[in-house]
Amino acid sequence: MGYPQDALADEEELLLHHHPHWKMLVLPAATFIVVTALAGFGIGVASARMDGTASTTAVIVVAVVWAALVAWRCVAPLISWKCTHFIVTDRRVLIRQGVITHSGIDIPMSRISNVQFRHGLVDRMLGTGTLIIASASDDPLEFDDIPRVQRVHSLLYQQVFDSLEFRRSGEYRSGEYRSSGDIDGDELGHEVDGPSPDSARPGWRAGRRR
Repeated sequence: MGYPQDALADEEELLLHHHPHWKMLVLPAATFIVVTALAGFGIGVASARMDGTASTTAVIVVAVVWAALVAWRCVAPLISWKCTHFIVTDRRVLIRQGVITHSGIDIPMSRISNVQFRHGLVDRMLGTGTLIIASASDDPLEFDDIPRVQRVHSLLYQQVFDSLEFRRSGEYRSGEYRSSGDIDGDELGHEVDGPSPDSARPGWRAGRRR
């Protein structure tokens, strides 16, 4: 049993598991193409205009610079993307990220009071957007570059609604029903089209507060 199955509690059901949207890898991929082309050009010039030890030294220098740039600007973002997880279960929302230093956030369904999403024209074309989750007592958390953000939003809405109904039915059965008022059907599920003026710099970060 692999990740994220081994991160779940007993009888907890995995509903959704996403990495950030692939648009995060566009810049690293473009960087790889450009750097590789420049390195090839540099090696070609060095081989044509230099002889012997000078040519070999120039080729080695170009290769080392190419490897360093690719590792820094291409491989590192790819590993970071691969090690970032957005997970929804029937009990909570989990965010995990980090390669050497791991960090994470768990948001129980019972504490979610509001779910929104925001995406502009380009995000709608790519099928991504920003998911905004507000808990009962904390400031809202924003998660950028969530793939199929509308589907994730609908799934969370349904799970939060089911969680509320389950709590209410339990309170009815125990004879201690109290109207919580934490979540209202009209309170969940607002689409905020286009960027908000106070939103932070784009980029997928676990738990960016508004």
